[in-house]
Amino acid sequence: MATPAADMRPKYKKALIGGDELAKAFTFLFAALILVVTAMLVAELWRTSSPAKEKFGIGFLTSQLWNPVTDEYGALPFIYGTILTSTLALVIAVPLGVGAAIYLSELALPRVSNALTFLVELLAAVPSVIFGLLAIFTLVPAMRDYVQPALQKIFSFQPMAPFFDGPTFGVGYLTAGIILAVMTFPFIISVSREALMAVPREQREAALALGATKWESTWQIVLPYAKLGILGSIFLGLARALGETMAVTMVIGNSEAIHQSIISPGYTIAAVIANNFAEASGKMFTSALVELGLVLFALTMLINGFAQLMIALTTNKGAKKS
Repeated sequence: MATPAADMRPKYKKALIGGDELAKAFTFLFAALILVVTAMLVAELWRTSSPAKEKFGIGFLTSQLWNPVTDEYGALPFIYGTILTSTLALVIAVPLGVGAAIYLSELALPRVSNALTFLVELLAAVPSVIFGLLAIFTLVPAMRDYVQPALQKIFSFQPMAPFFDGPTFGVGYLTAGIILAVMTFPFIISVSREALMAVPREQREAALALGATKWESTWQIVLPYAKLGILGSIFLGLARALGETMAVTMVIGNSEAIHQSIISPGYTIAAVIANNFAEASGKMFTSALVELGLVLFALTMLINGFAQLMIALTTNKGAKKS
């Protein structure tokens, strides 16, 4: 004979299963909203940029002409400026960020590490316009009066001279790259530090027990173990650099041309959209700016996809070795 408690068990189990299914449905809906919002964003960018796509076609990506008076638009100078400034930012920020993360996670005293980490997190929260204002009053004069002339003297030999040629205005690709590096390396430090601290303590102790020094343990054991997290932090910084607007707009010089010299003024996609969208008077002008936004979105997706591919290949390679 079944007891009342035994009779209630199937009902509770059914209710529990029903609750799980309901929670699964709700959370799936929230996850699907990400895809919906992304699809709506791409569709709106595609629709609004249709006049420019129909008129210029693929030539929009290869043309250097940008003339709102004659309604002739090309995105190549802005794509070039975006990629160049982001590359310069990574060249500066990655060694600084990863090196600082190694010190904070492996070598610094706990109280020093905690204090500096707090300052790094504060730096990451500073609005970009503040960085831009500080750069105008400090970085640009220093670049104009000291750094750029010094670089021209140091790299006056061929084939490096063309990359540092031209008047020293203070603004330019290199200045924008430096301010982007300052803005991105807090993210690289934070994520890399977390990846390094996630390495099991046993890994370090095993290396030290075998006679390795602290630095040998860090370089040969901890860094390889945390390389995926560090790689992710680098691409997170790159994503920040690609989409940065205000600070770059204030120090890049806003020149609608391609220059070989990294001290010359230039432009980025985000900067040209910010500078021109409010005063875009014609349908074609607005459409060209929206297509620039579509290009930046596609460029970001391409780089993120490449990052995921690299991580997947690295993971598979590590799995085969193990």
